[in-house]
Amino acid sequence: MSTRMAWVGLLRHGQSTGNVAREEAESDGREVIDIAERDADVPLTPLGEEQAEAAGEWLARSPVDLVVASPYRRAAETARIALAAARQQGAPVPREPVIDERLRDRELGVLDLLTTRGVRERWPDELRRKQRLGKFYYRPPGGESWADVVLRVRPLLRELHADAAGKRVLFVAHEMTVFTLRYLLEGVPEPELLRAASRTEVANGSITGWSAEPDGRYRLTEEQETVHMHATATEPTEDDDAAASLT
Repeated sequence: MSTRMAWVGLLRHGQSTGNVAREEAESDGREVIDIAERDADVPLTPLGEEQAEAAGEWLARSPVDLVVASPYRRAAETARIALAAARQQGAPVPREPVIDERLRDRELGVLDLLTTRGVRERWPDELRRKQRLGKFYYRPPGGESWADVVLRVRPLLRELHADAAGKRVLFVAHEMTVFTLRYLLEGVPEPELLRAASRTEVANGSITGWSAEPDGRYRLTEEQETVHMHATATEPTEDDDAAASLT
């Protein structure tokens, strides 16, 4: 009997109003990103909703047994829209995602809502501390490091290996989650992981997937796939999550 999920995937949420606000703030050279809501409440844009619906096309062709989503509104909305679109085509997918707070986006603490310029101007000591500690272990005051995110996702995977053994499981979460899963599922070491992150764009609405291998690890089978968006004439976007480029 299998003690592993057969396939694990990650659907990054559709474009959010936070993604758009961050891009505008960076382009204008401002120090602060103008987002009224707390990060957990940032909604999808109309384009983000279209990207989520396009993901439903992918799900209709490749149904999954379980969908687990971040509680953040942009991710939970993406999951529900994608599942509804897949069900409309008769796909045997769950009616609702399971919401798990361990899939929330990385918390940025005092750097929240700051642009690259904002961090440089307001927290120069933090930039120096990050350079010394390295991106994987640097934790902004009141926030999380990459390693902290790994520590909360690891037990979730362990639970699912037992509870969803042999099944296809899709996470709907954030850009950071892709690299967390590469670290945990593939065993990509820290230096290689950071090099991959520096050259990888995780498009909104893209799907990354891993298949279980006999040696107990997982093999990357879908790499930030956006074919479903092109097939539905939906524009893919590659906006960073708010302030993600700083960390």
